[in-house]
Amino acid sequence: MDFVLSSTPPLGKYSQIPVKRVPFLSNSNVRLPAHKIGFKRNWKTATSKTICSTKFSEAIQDPGSVKDKSVSVILLAGGKGKRMGASMPKQYLPLLGQPVAMYSFYTFSRMIEIKEIVVVCDPSYKDIFEGTKEKINMDIKFTVPGKERQDSVFNGLQEIDSNAELVCIHDSARPLLTSQDVKKVLKHGRLRGASVLGVPVKATIKEANNECFVTRTLDRRTLWEMQTPQVIKPDLLRKGFELVNREGLEVTDDVSIVEHLKHPVYITEGSYTNIKITTPDDLLLAERILSNSSAIKPTSEMVVFNCWRTSHVI
Repeated sequence: MDFVLSSTPPLGKYSQIPVKRVPFLSNSNVRLPAHKIGFKRNWKTATSKTICSTKFSEAIQDPGSVKDKSVSVILLAGGKGKRMGASMPKQYLPLLGQPVAMYSFYTFSRMIEIKEIVVVCDPSYKDIFEGTKEKINMDIKFTVPGKERQDSVFNGLQEIDSNAELVCIHDSARPLLTSQDVKKVLKHGRLRGASVLGVPVKATIKEANNECFVTRTLDRRTLWEMQTPQVIKPDLLRKGFELVNREGLEVTDDVSIVEHLKHPVYITEGSYTNIKITTPDDLLLAERILSNSSAIKPTSEMVVFNCWRTSHVI
C-alpha cells in the first residue's frame, strides 16, 4: 500500500510539480520534510483510505489527543487456551521464536501514551514479563486471573494508577496489534467514554435453531467482529462492574460491561490482521503475516531475554 503525498498550490507556476510516492508506514510517526517532496510545507496534503470511524480532517485536527502517560493497560495473559490443544497456554507459545504475549506487550511499552502495564497472569509466567523491567520505561504490575474473563479484568482494574484517564484492555493472544490502531481507539475512547477495535464482517452470517436449520440471514452491513484493545474510562468501567456484579451478569467482552449501563460504545475500525491466536491454524497464519510485515517484528530485547524460555518450551 502506498501513501500518496500530493500538492494543490495556489499559484499556476507550481501546477506541474510531480506527485511522488513513498512507502506507507503503518506503524510509524515519521514526518517527511517538505523539501524532500518538492513543494512548500503549507501545500502538503495526504490522501489515504477513508475508514468509517474517522474522517481524515478529524485526524489532522486530532481533537481526541491522549495525554502522555495517561493510560493504564490491562494485558490479559491468564487464559488456558484449551482449544489450542498445547501443553501450555497459547499466549506463551513461540511465534517466530518469541512468546505470543510479548508482541503486544512491547507494542504498548513503546507508546508514550501508556503509563503502565498491568499483566494478569499465572504467577508461574511472571518471569517472562519481569525480565523486561530494565528495558522499558514504564511500570509493570501483576495480578492473578479470575475464574472468568470479566473477573480477570476486574482484578486488573484494582491495580491501575488512580490518576489513569483511560483503561486499555487487551487480549495477549492478539500479537499483531499495531500502535497506529491503538492510537485510534485511545482517541475515540477519550472522546466517547468507551471504544473498541472492530472490523466489518465479510462472511454471510446465518442464525440457526437447535436442530441446525437456518432461521434467518443477518444483514452483514450492520455486523462487526469485535477485537481488542477495548478502551473505557475508569469511572465508567467501575460503575459497569458495580451493576454486573450486583445483577450477577456474565459478559464475554469488556465493553459489554458498560453496555449494561446503556452507555454508547464507539467502534473504531481496526485491521483484519489483528487476529486472535486460538487454534494451530491461527498460529500458522500469524507466522505468515509476520514474515511478510515490516510493521511488526520481534525486537532485539525480545530475542535477548526470551531465547532461553522459548527453547525450553519447545
